[in-house]
Amino acid sequence: MKKLMIGAVILIGMGSCDNDDGLTQNLNGNYSGTFTVEYADGTIHTNSVTVLFSEPNTYSSSGDGNANDFYPAGGNGTYQMENSKIIFSDTNIWLAHFDWNLILNGEYDYSINDDRLTISASKNDIGLYTYELRKE
Repeated sequence: MKKLMIGAVILIGMGSCDNDDGLTQNLNGNYSGTFTVEYADGTIHTNSVTVLFSEPNTYSSSGDGNANDFYPAGGNGTYQMENSKIIFSDTNIWLAHFDWNLILNGEYDYSINDDRLTISASKNDIGLYTYELRKE
């Protein structure tokens, strides 16, 4: 009986652990929506954006900003999820003539509500970078 109770406690403990793999599975798919950057001086730029999440933990981002205004610049590579953070690792080589925070790269907060995904980061005291996405 004692072994049965210990086994039950272990199973309950395992079930209550944060399982990033399950969250990653939920992201897989194509998302579209709006990218917005609000700079510290109050300037705001908004454009359409798409982000594709696929196995194994890869992403690809593109937006209307690719017509030389870079709002957003895009990005692709790998990502990992930790608690309420997504950490993107872009694999592209970029020129230095724009705000590199416009690349989907680095650490972002995220929230999921049904088919909606919000990713945002306040970066380097420069601005707030937000992706409001909906799974297609």
